[in-house]
Amino acid sequence: MASDSTGYVHGYQPSVLRSHSWRNASNSAAYLLPHITPSMHILDVGCGPGTITMDLANYVPKGKVVGLEPASGHEVLQQAASSAKERGIRNVVFKIGDAHALPFDDNSFDITHAHQVLQHVRDPVLALQEMARVTKPHGYVAVRSTDFRGFAWFPESEGMTEWLKLYLRVMHNNGGTPDSGRRLHIWARQAGFPQGQQMVQSVGTWCFTTKAEVEWWSSLWAERLLESNFRESALKNGIATESELQAASQAWKIWGASGDAWFLAWHGELLCRL
Repeated sequence: MASDSTGYVHGYQPSVLRSHSWRNASNSAAYLLPHITPSMHILDVGCGPGTITMDLANYVPKGKVVGLEPASGHEVLQQAASSAKERGIRNVVFKIGDAHALPFDDNSFDITHAHQVLQHVRDPVLALQEMARVTKPHGYVAVRSTDFRGFAWFPESEGMTEWLKLYLRVMHNNGGTPDSGRRLHIWARQAGFPQGQQMVQSVGTWCFTTKAEVEWWSSLWAERLLESNFRESALKNGIATESELQAASQAWKIWGASGDAWFLAWHGELLCRL
């Protein structure tokens, strides 16, 4: 990713990191956890603020976890490293690297993991091939990617529908794949991954239902539309107008203020043993 192999639209502003820092191994990598043993070496591609990375480190007390993020995320990597030091997590390191050219030797890791990465990279098949290359024989490649076209919410509204259309346009224009969750097995096949019982597909969900969850989810999206790289990308490329962004942000606020609000985000998950 250091060479801009990503179509990442959000950036690293507080409005983005509020959600990324909420992620941990339990809510974002549960499908992988039963396969981890204490001495494994794990690579976490696209680690962001490192909360999943540091959580995974707790599962490998005799092993090591490496978190990787593109050069544009060097500040968030520094913050992750400081956080790990403060928490006394000594078996984790953070590095800058490109998902299309991972800076590691062949057969370096027992598990290579990526959460919400393939939806943003410009060549997900190449990224998967790189993940397989650095994974040891009989090791695991584990990827989880959301599917925006499959999101569901209540109450339904024209404003929220327009927000989704806008988001999809911006993602596509940046070279991303917003409905990546349903495509993981296709990309894995194109990347030459073993088929059959060695590849397990599953679906994971985030469901926001309580008042606190809804307020958190709606407020961060309302803010993200106006105070992140998403806004700059949408305006710079003529994909949206300022008024459309303002309207989408307001739609999130209105949805979040409903006492009946409910939101489902689903993610395709793929676990492949090489």
